[in-house]
Amino acid sequence: MPLNIPDKLPAIKLLREENIFVMDQSSAAQQDIRPLKIIILNLMPLKISTETDLLRLLSNSPLQIEIDFLKIKGHTPKNTPSQHMSEFYRDFDELKTKKYDGMIITGAPVEKLDFEEVTYWDEMKQILDWAEHGVTSTLFICWAAQASLFHYYGVPKYPLEKKLFGVFEHKLSDSKLPIFRGFDDLFFVPHSRHTEIKESDVKKVQELEVIASSKEAGVTMVKAKNGKQLFITGHSEYSRHTLDGEYKRDSAKNLPIEIPTNYYPDDNPENNPVMRWKSTANLLFSNWLNYYVYQQTPYNMEEIG
Repeated sequence: MPLNIPDKLPAIKLLREENIFVMDQSSAAQQDIRPLKIIILNLMPLKISTETDLLRLLSNSPLQIEIDFLKIKGHTPKNTPSQHMSEFYRDFDELKTKKYDGMIITGAPVEKLDFEEVTYWDEMKQILDWAEHGVTSTLFICWAAQASLFHYYGVPKYPLEKKLFGVFEHKLSDSKLPIFRGFDDLFFVPHSRHTEIKESDVKKVQELEVIASSKEAGVTMVKAKNGKQLFITGHSEYSRHTLDGEYKRDSAKNLPIEIPTNYYPDDNPENNPVMRWKSTANLLFSNWLNYYVYQQTPYNMEEIG
């Protein structure tokens, strides 16, 4: 089954060019089934790129999925047209009375700030509290993973000496966990961050379990409440050229940035990046949708939470 996403969303054209089957709302309305309802809080600066990356992965499922996009009230993105935001995104006040089968909260370019210093931290806390009873399962990515671990469980974050930047090898804790169905013993995930959480802090919280980690990147995946909450410190959703764009952007601004690890052949930025994480990313999102959303959510959405 295809994604059911808003008519005229730019991602529709981009994904169809990749031969990915998507269905706009007008066509999906003709199908007499109950789609999964997924809400995405997109905090990334390049919102259209992030939408496309996430929708590409969510489309790899036999389920029909209906998407809503959530934005922070009063925060005006600098890199996304205002018309796009007003047409496709809604404030929390408009959506907080609804229930959702699944939720995704992305990273955000605020990780060097203390959580309380983030201008929208109060609204972020309201959204996190609502997700506990309004959503069957939530996937937290990068900064959102750190922010939610801090808000729910008091797990702190720590600054790194230098930016963790590249594609790193990871090991899973238990291949029998549904989220890892089809995974190899070792798998790759991109990272791009200035802060970290420590396994010793996670282990102090009885409700939390570290389920994937890396020698270079540290804690990468944490599970809570039987999969109602999944925290991912990396960026499996990144496309092939995302790290390339970040590296060349910062290099052009003469900002301190190193060549991303395990990314360019021969560490030469003139070479096309090697994508080592595509199959992992597709399995991660399809497993989450199947085992933690579809098989756990009630048919009557009012029973969620």
